[in-house]
Amino acid sequence: MNRRGEYGKLVRDRIPQIIRESGATPVTYTAGPQEYRSRLRDKLGEEVAEFLEADDARAPEELADVLEAVYALAADLGIDMDQVEEIRRAKADERGGFAGRVVWTGNR
Repeated sequence: MNRRGEYGKLVRDRIPQIIRESGATPVTYTAGPQEYRSRLRDKLGEEVAEFLEADDARAPEELADVLEAVYALAADLGIDMDQVEEIRRAKADERGGFAGRVVWTGNR
């Protein structure tokens, strides 16, 4: 059950085919636009949680799953990834990135 109390979860497009090839019969339906966006947000949270729990060996695969959810959300919002990159770059130019490993502990 997800955070809204609904059953099921958004899966990659080929998962039903893979389930059928394993000899099982998947039960699926196509989400409407509002449900799809909501389930994409849930999926992003799920993928981030899996990344956070992953060890260093598994982290790249989990990070790729996070990125797949981000790509799908951007497309659903009508934003192309070039726009996302432009926004990211502008924020990095204005505020910096994270490469400096700076940890803020408050003000005096």
